[in-house]
Amino acid sequence: MERLIMQKLLRWKKSRHRKPLMLKGVRQVGKTWLLKEFARRYYKNIAYFNFDEHPEYKQFFENTKDVERILQNLMMASGETIKPDKPEDTLIVFDEIQECPNALNTLKYFYENTPHYNVACAGSLLGIALSKPASFPVGKVDFLEIGPMTFTEFLMANGDGNFASYMDSIERIEPVPDAFFNPLYEKLKMYFVTGGMPESVRSWTEDRDVELMQQVLSNILGAYERDFA
Repeated sequence: MERLIMQKLLRWKKSRHRKPLMLKGVRQVGKTWLLKEFARRYYKNIAYFNFDEHPEYKQFFENTKDVERILQNLMMASGETIKPDKPEDTLIVFDEIQECPNALNTLKYFYENTPHYNVACAGSLLGIALSKPASFPVGKVDFLEIGPMTFTEFLMANGDGNFASYMDSIERIEPVPDAFFNPLYEKLKMYFVTGGMPESVRSWTEDRDVELMQQVLSNILGAYERDFA
């Protein structure tokens, strides 16, 4: 599966003015997958910390602004590795960061005191809005927002690379040639049925079972309903 936002992540990595990155988006749009895949492609190592799966990590952000101490404690608790002599080799990922408001606040110290670390965070839009950190690191964080897959991304996942290239090349509204209007229209309808959610798209491309795919999508929508309950 390919996400076009990957190129924006690569530009962030190469920037001389890089700040800790906040990747925002609703649940189930592929934030975790994207950061792990980004690390796999462009780094030698990933140090992954999930505050939802490991709430005990939160204690390391209490009553200290010392980034090195925080990282040392996280490594000891998790077994992850961050080489201080080669920080550029590792992508540090804080997942579900909305679960740890103190970690949100600490991002400014990563930027001010240890800018050599590559730090990327993932969190849900609703969760970040409700987390209420003591102070948000305004001006100390780069933001990217990811949504459901685009039609072009759906075509690539579906094995329709030529159609994807065509859609990507269109610079203005223009008639679709008759020769491939109908095939594109059928694929567009299926894209709408999947909702563009990565998990439902994967279900469709792997199994070609509409009923199974709709069940996957229903589970995602159910999770949204529980978030708002």
